[in-house]
Amino acid sequence: MKPKMIWANFAVANLERTQNFYSALGFKPNNPNSSNELVSFFVGENDFVIHFFLKNIIESNVKNVVFGDPQKSSEIIFTLSAETKGQVDLWANEVKKAGGTIVSEPEEFGEKYYGFVFADPDGHKFNVFKM
Repeated sequence: MKPKMIWANFAVANLERTQNFYSALGFKPNNPNSSNELVSFFVGENDFVIHFFLKNIIESNVKNVVFGDPQKSSEIIFTLSAETKGQVDLWANEVKKAGGTIVSEPEEFGEKYYGFVFADPDGHKFNVFKM
């Protein structure tokens, strides 16, 4: 099997809040696939797609799967790459301004890594790292 593309699907409580948060961070809307059930964004140079579905919609679509509470656990953590330490710090400020939560402040990890973890308004966690 050789998939042509991969995308991520998250369950959220409020589509407007999600759209506002990720738009404020500069994610590029994938408007043709947005509706009253989901909003979608392209991420990165290769246009990785992240869909944010209303929780009840995605659970009914995937049958027999219950999405956990991202405030209490993590289903996955994506890492967003930064080119410089300054860019990492800028991301942290932008996340705060957009209404996200900084889970761990920017810091160095060994000689090669600098980054932080944030949560979106629904609790989905992301790393931002300069590697």
